Amino acid sequence: MSWLFGMGGGGQGPPSVPLPPSGGDGKDGSNPPKPLTKSEMESYRFDSAALERAAQAARELEKSSNAKEALELSKLQEQTKQIEIQSKAKEMEAHIEQMKLQAIKVQEEERRKTMSKEAELHQQKAQYQDQLARRRYDDQLSQQARLQEENLRKQEESVAKQEQMRKATLEHEFELRRKNEQARIEAEMKARGQMERENIDLIKEQIKLKAQEKRETVLESIKTAGSVLGSGLQAFITDRDKVAAAAVGLTMAAVGIYAAKHSTGVAARFIEARLGKPSLVRETSRLTAGEVIKHPIKTTKRLLNKPEDALKGIILKPELEERLRDVAIATRHTKKNKGFYRNLLMHGPPGTGKTMFAKSLAVHSGMDYAIMTGGDVAPMGKEGVTAMHKVFDWAGASRRGVLLFVDEADAFLRKRSKEHISEDMRATLNAFLYRTGEQSSKFMLVLASNQPEQFDWAINDRIDEMVEFGVPTLDERERLVRLYFDKFVLKPSMEDKRLKLAEFDYSAKCSEIARITDGLSGREISKLGVAWQATAYASEDGVLTEQMIDDRVNDTVRQHKKKDLWQYEQEVKEEQELGTAYTSEKDRAADITPPQSKPGADHSKPSKGS
Repeated sequence: MSWLFGMGGGGQGPPSVPLPPSGGDGKDGSNPPKPLTKSEMESYRFDSAALERAAQAARELEKSSNAKEALELSKLQEQTKQIEIQSKAKEMEAHIEQMKLQAIKVQEEERRKTMSKEAELHQQKAQYQDQLARRRYDDQLSQQARLQEENLRKQEESVAKQEQMRKATLEHEFELRRKNEQARIEAEMKARGQMERENIDLIKEQIKLKAQEKRETVLESIKTAGSVLGSGLQAFITDRDKVAAAAVGLTMAAVGIYAAKHSTGVAARFIEARLGKPSLVRETSRLTAGEVIKHPIKTTKRLLNKPEDALKGIILKPELEERLRDVAIATRHTKKNKGFYRNLLMHGPPGTGKTMFAKSLAVHSGMDYAIMTGGDVAPMGKEGVTAMHKVFDWAGASRRGVLLFVDEADAFLRKRSKEHISEDMRATLNAFLYRTGEQSSKFMLVLASNQPEQFDWAINDRIDEMVEFGVPTLDERERLVRLYFDKFVLKPSMEDKRLKLAEFDYSAKCSEIARITDGLSGREISKLGVAWQATAYASEDGVLTEQMIDDRVNDTVRQHKKKDLWQYEQEVKEEQELGTAYTSEKDRAADITPPQSKPGADHSKPSKGS
């Protein structure tokens, strides 16, 4: 219905009549009208039916009661369309603003990229200039080194020439002196020979007179001594009091000599047991009188030094470090309160820090440490018992207390069976058990072993606490690698001009080495650090490169795997031998078993052979 009131809309209405093309009317002759075609004439034809239908609709609408509502509805539709048009216009404006913002963002991003690229170019330029400066500095250093070497060479040549000239002068002077001395000696010899030839008769007469006088003097002396001794001996024999006094004096002298000899031996043994280091002790921190006299300053510093952390320089698992720190604190307080020490067993693979902790524990607790090895006991044979008692006497005489560390303790503390140890070793073990039967406030016993299962049961009874040292994990290996890399590579490279270090990421390299060296002990990692240093010293320029480090690490890992293979083969072989021995023992026991001992046998009836 909207088309009826001249409003556009979506409703149907009469078809629009196209207007004729604009132009001149042709009166002025500038734009004459064009003649219409047939199709155009048909399109301009007036549709009267449509107007009739519109008039009819208008009359019906006037008569209708909803005329006002229709008009209002048409107005609302027109307002809605205007609002839609305005919203579309606003959306278009917002879209245009968004496009402008996107354009600004793109411009800012391009500007940021440009600035980043410029900064990168400036950085590359600065790095290049720094490299050029370093090269120029290296060239200057090398040139200075060459100049110094040239100056040194010239100086050495000059000194060599001067030395050669001085040597030639000295040789010439020596030759002149030799000739003069030779001429003087020849002249003197000629003069002396001539004088002797002239006075030979007089010299012979003087020799004869001297010999005769000496002979007469000797004879008179012999006669006088004989007469004096004879008269004295005769007077001594005839006087009984003198004979008795002489006998008593000789007897007292013999007794004095014997007593002095015996007391000297006893005193020497006492001093050796109390002050001297026993033969079984390989290393000790206990000071002797000779060391105090030889090194007074070192002794004073040692006495004045305060105890440090018991785990300083030792890297272990966190839970193991916590337990060992508790042991160190308890030992220190035991020493301070003069209590009884607890004996400790440290077991685990070799090179895991057992000996290091034992020394550190003794220093931290204010005690002296003494290290002995179980392998030193077996070669002593019968002297092992005496040597063992000397060790404990020496430890008991210390005022500071002694931490007695027995490394490789399973070498002589084995089970007391005939197939395990000899009679001498059994006697030595019994002496050890006797001296360690009770808790002591003089010494603390620390045993270290890789095979504690071989201990005698009495030894296990002496142990108060057991601590297992395992192979370091990844975190401990990384800490160990960093520690020994700093100790053997970084510090020497800063202090020693002979050792240099190439440029690479040290931290990442240490982490990589820690991942590769799985299964290595702390001692093997420390030897790896020494190998890096030796490799740098062995190179021509003394520069330790990343490739050198990798080569040494790979070589150490291969060697470790080879050792593990050897150990595995040895264990398999021992298990096979043990199984064979066990089988043969069972067969031999079955062969010698009497018939009455076999279960199920009926011995009441005689056999057919009987």
